[in-house]
Amino acid sequence: MDSPGRMASARHARPWWPSTTLVAAALAAVSVTGCVPLGGYSSVVVTPAPSSAPAVSTMPAAISRNPSLAAIIDNQLQPGHYAEGERSLRRYLKQHPGDRAAQGMLRQLTVDPERRLGSRSHAHVVQAGESYSTLADRYLGDASLFLILARYNGSTNPSLLRTGQTLRIPLSARSALPATPTPATGPAAAAPPAVSADAAAAPESPSAKAHRLQDESVSLLSHGHTEQALARMDEALTVDPQLKPTNSQAATLRSQLLDSYHERAVVLYRDQQLDQAIALWNRVLAIAPDYEPAIAYRARALELKQRLKQF
Repeated sequence: MDSPGRMASARHARPWWPSTTLVAAALAAVSVTGCVPLGGYSSVVVTPAPSSAPAVSTMPAAISRNPSLAAIIDNQLQPGHYAEGERSLRRYLKQHPGDRAAQGMLRQLTVDPERRLGSRSHAHVVQAGESYSTLADRYLGDASLFLILARYNGSTNPSLLRTGQTLRIPLSARSALPATPTPATGPAAAAPPAVSADAAAAPESPSAKAHRLQDESVSLLSHGHTEQALARMDEALTVDPQLKPTNSQAATLRSQLLDSYHERAVVLYRDQQLDQAIALWNRVLAIAPDYEPAIAYRARALELKQRLKQF
């Protein structure tokens, strides 16, 4: 069996146009490990929680039967062991009935995410370093709401996200859950959240929303919040890919965002994740049809995809 070092060297040394054997090996590696490291990049973003829980607990029996709330979140909910986590939360709440954080976690686990967060959403392309927790903090206003956001996206493992993956972000996210959780059983638990009269009466047009988001991104940039500014510009261009920059700062943000899309697409392409890479280049070209690197790389990816179909 080859050592990890030799295997890593072999992966990095593969030619630009892979042979049938190397393509099969690369695809097998992706299906087993979730990513193929290349050039210091990784296509997998993992939250600090463990990616899986041990099949057999090594904790003392008394601790296993009565885990702390933090242990339930880290060892059961984050890795996606929802049924086990629900049982543990209900046992925990019998001992700590006034624990509002535990009530909130149980609510996130048992309510219908679509009903709570709403069916209307916009797309978000996952960037390096992001997790359900960071996205919940940004869009829902509370990082602890990672669980309902993960379930909203059909995730069976909230601890795992891939760069380039497209998520649904609910439009009415910040009013999704009440500030004070109510018990997770009975008629009140199934009641949908209240919607403000203003939101229901006068929905914002896509064009107006895109311009508002672009203005917010420029404002964030002027205050030194570059990452947030790029995220807001990403939202604006998701709403309206044809949105034109209103000033030089908006143009700079747009250019940086296009470059980041392209760089992520190149990583996906080298990892043989061709469909995701092509989707990102399609997004770049929808915004900037004359973006030459995306034109060239997308053509290569389409050609490689066609070759693979012939084997």
